[in-house]
Amino acid sequence: MRRLATASMLLVLVSFQTVFAADYPQGPEPQLTPGMLCAQPNSRRYPEKIAYCERNVAVSTKEEIIAQYDKQFGYKIERLPRGDFKIDHYIPLCMGGDNDISNLWPQHMSVYEITDPLEALLCEKMSEGRLSQKDAITLMKQAKSNLDSTPAITRKVQAL
Repeated sequence: MRRLATASMLLVLVSFQTVFAADYPQGPEPQLTPGMLCAQPNSRRYPEKIAYCERNVAVSTKEEIIAQYDKQFGYKIERLPRGDFKIDHYIPLCMGGDNDISNLWPQHMSVYEITDPLEALLCEKMSEGRLSQKDAITLMKQAKSNLDSTPAITRKVQAL
């Protein structure tokens, strides 16, 4: 009897998760998108002289990323309007990120509307020499993995 109850609860939980699964990620999935720093820089930027890679992501790479996220995590990005998404650099290019697939993920507009202003602010502070690359990346990753933390991070960075 106990096994039947446990099996029933597990079935309900799995069904509930399937019905209410998100159509798109709220942040990068670490298994696919751990992030990567620029390996072959086009130039160096800021007082810290960080490596900078120019944007260069093929359409086929973008499609592959979306397909991987859908297949591995059950998202439905391919079924949604493509214009609602961009392929985001987890470590932004302005912070020394790379165009490698390990640094890219499909970001919904509801997410980038929150994180893009912070990204610009962090890079501005880096260019002024007020924020190190290491600290900027830490704060950006924190915001992208926990959107609710973005306002507090923004206030902290504005005060620099």
